Amino acid sequence: MTAMTRCLDRPGFMPRLSAHHLSRPRLAQPLLAAQARVRLLCAPGGSGKSALFAECALQAPAGCPVYWLALNGMALSPEGLCRRVAQNLGLSFTDEAALLLELSGWSTPAWLFLDDFCRFPDPELDALLDRLLTLSSPALSWWLGTRRRPACNWPRLLLDDELWECSAGELAFSAGEIQALLGPEQSLDGVMQFSAGWCAGVRIALLGDGHPDKTLRDYLQHELFSTWPAEWVEAWQVLAHLPRFNASLCEHLFGAGDGGRYLRDLQALGAFIQPWEHSADWLCIFAPLAHVVRDEPWPARRSWHRRACQWFTAEGDWQAAFEQALLAEAFEVAVSLLQHFSFEDLFRQQNAVLVLRLHEQHGDELLLCSAQLVGLVTAALLFAGRFDQAARCIDQLARFTPQPCAMQQRHLLARWQAQWGWLLHLSGDGECSRAHFLEALQALPDSAWTSRVMCLSGLTQQALLRGELDVAQTLNREALCLARAEGSLLLEALLELDHAQLLEQRGAPHRAQSLLEQVQAMLLKQQIAAGPLVGRIALRRGHLALRQGQDALAADCFQAGLAMCLHSQDKRVLYGFLGLALLAANNGDYAQAFIQLREAERLMQQRHVPQNVYRAVLLLISGHFWLQQGRAELTVEAVRRVLRHFHGPHARQAPPATLELIPRLEYLLVLAEVKLGCAEQPLLRLNALLEAARQRGMLCLETEVQLVLGEVAWQLGDTALARRALQSGLALAARCQVQQAIRELRLRSPGVLSELGLEPHTAASGTADNPLSQRELEVLRLIALGNSNLQIADRLFISLHTVKTHARRIHSKLGVERRTQAVAKAKTLGLMV
Repeated sequence: MTAMTRCLDRPGFMPRLSAHHLSRPRLAQPLLAAQARVRLLCAPGGSGKSALFAECALQAPAGCPVYWLALNGMALSPEGLCRRVAQNLGLSFTDEAALLLELSGWSTPAWLFLDDFCRFPDPELDALLDRLLTLSSPALSWWLGTRRRPACNWPRLLLDDELWECSAGELAFSAGEIQALLGPEQSLDGVMQFSAGWCAGVRIALLGDGHPDKTLRDYLQHELFSTWPAEWVEAWQVLAHLPRFNASLCEHLFGAGDGGRYLRDLQALGAFIQPWEHSADWLCIFAPLAHVVRDEPWPARRSWHRRACQWFTAEGDWQAAFEQALLAEAFEVAVSLLQHFSFEDLFRQQNAVLVLRLHEQHGDELLLCSAQLVGLVTAALLFAGRFDQAARCIDQLARFTPQPCAMQQRHLLARWQAQWGWLLHLSGDGECSRAHFLEALQALPDSAWTSRVMCLSGLTQQALLRGELDVAQTLNREALCLARAEGSLLLEALLELDHAQLLEQRGAPHRAQSLLEQVQAMLLKQQIAAGPLVGRIALRRGHLALRQGQDALAADCFQAGLAMCLHSQDKRVLYGFLGLALLAANNGDYAQAFIQLREAERLMQQRHVPQNVYRAVLLLISGHFWLQQGRAELTVEAVRRVLRHFHGPHARQAPPATLELIPRLEYLLVLAEVKLGCAEQPLLRLNALLEAARQRGMLCLETEVQLVLGEVAWQLGDTALARRALQSGLALAARCQVQQAIRELRLRSPGVLSELGLEPHTAASGTADNPLSQRELEVLRLIALGNSNLQIADRLFISLHTVKTHARRIHSKLGVERRTQAVAKAKTLGLMV
């Protein structure tokens, strides 16, 4: 409610805006410019309706009287509303008919604000409002603010161009508007997370009293609950504890007849009920309010979740039923529901985390149920990097032997081999793992197609680690065909990560990046909530962007992937920290780079991830940083220690996510030894690496080794060889678009390229030839492909506000006004193909 004060140049009382009011022209200007006779703001309490109307009222044209009627949501009789309207307009009141006659003859332009119209359904009052709107003179403009939509003939007004309406979503604060309100120590992300842009929530978050949740609960109690019947309050609180609901679920929860009525009543009240994830069939409570309610103690919680679980089970919605069973602490029911889950389901929602948590609390109950559940738990443990627990879990398959017949026994053994193969693969035992995969493929039945796909994926990764790219491509294609034939979009997306690594090895990181963008768009289009998988895609996209010198995109992808992988307990979270460390080092901030590496190691140790998953990779990156800092002795010590694990009769396989680990360690050791003057046959060793990369067709690795060869030759005084090797490396880098290798060369040996006259002459971003930054070009390319701002935000892992900011800058720099003009102008300038 807006405070009222007397205005010197207007009749009666006018609203007084808060000292913290932020003018929002994006909302006020369309309202003021609208030619419609009725302006309707229908949104829940605290949405900023009164403040926006007040802002408009204070900008009324000279000579246009403004009449403000503060109704405060009160229930009025039709006669009472007529009397108040008449008094506010300065008319004498006799009855409704006389008032309607005077309003129909109103001759001078005027604005009448009905602020906070009756909050409870009242057919008679709504019918009166409809008559007032329909029969009044066009000279009288009605400004109606309400929490519920009165039962008026809105379609007729809309068809006659007499209605202008603004929804709750439009009234929400944008990120830029919140930024303008922030104090020096306040976080935009924190305010957005707490409020989702809801005006009252933003204001509460900005109060800085240290207890925003309590203030929000007090607000709900006063603005909603204190005026509702007890059954409405209970129904709303129950719904706030559910992720989604519909009329049928409400009928089950609250009783036939009552459930649907409660839902309709709450919706009519504007009780913060909105569509769930843009669905036409499901609803949810506005997230910030649902979160604050769920955090409160609720003794009846388990019984309501149990009833919801029953309904979802009857509907065959195993995902929702499983989640509700866990919330109801009905663990036996949750375990029985897991029988309906497949390997793919681990990549949906937070299922991997939930399965891990259930295993920690009730492991025996899971393991004794079925071989299918043993496989599910094993996959979750491998996903999280808990290899010792996974080994114990796989051994539990022995409980289900012997099977009734020899064929079933062979199938069970094949499943054991597939699971054990993945454990060995991730642990670095490539030879034994490969044997298990191949034997499992021979015995797995067609019905176990998921296990077959994963065996093929494991073999693909091993072929990539051996540099057998053609073999990897054949295996990957076979796995993709099987996943597509079974209609598994999730497994297809998972296999495309292998495909992206293959493309990168062949010197096409840009194609790999495009592939992963398409995969992410495919998941988004199908509305598949695959957070763990999207997190891995984000990290790989960050790696590819970094390799191509797209630091801004890389930072966004690493941050997004890091957050998602932390949430899903994926061991690949390691690569989010490593990516941020590399970005920091690129900017010369080695202190921050090593902080990221320490944080990665701390998390791996905290989660009991085996050292062979992360230790060598961490030391490789650390060795790069030490070499760039001139601390070659630390690099030599660390790399020699690590390489012992990858050579000799008991050599380990490199982690699947770091295909080039061993050759990178080897050339890093040569570089460090040359710096210290203790290298033996450095050129011979590098030429051997170079020849191996060429034979395998690994162009990105060949680029790196060529540059290192030129750097070492330069340090040894062989200028001719240095120039030849560096020229070849720079040409390959341009061909493959791998700028990170050149940047690392400059960080290690800043003067080598300029001294040899090989410094590349590339048009820098922001010059007259290319006015757009790398990120702006990324946005423009997606615009050219027909993506909406929201789709661009999802693909680039940035906010919608950031996309709009980039679009405005693109238009400004190119001197255009529309998206199509921007694309055409960029192509004319040669900025886009």
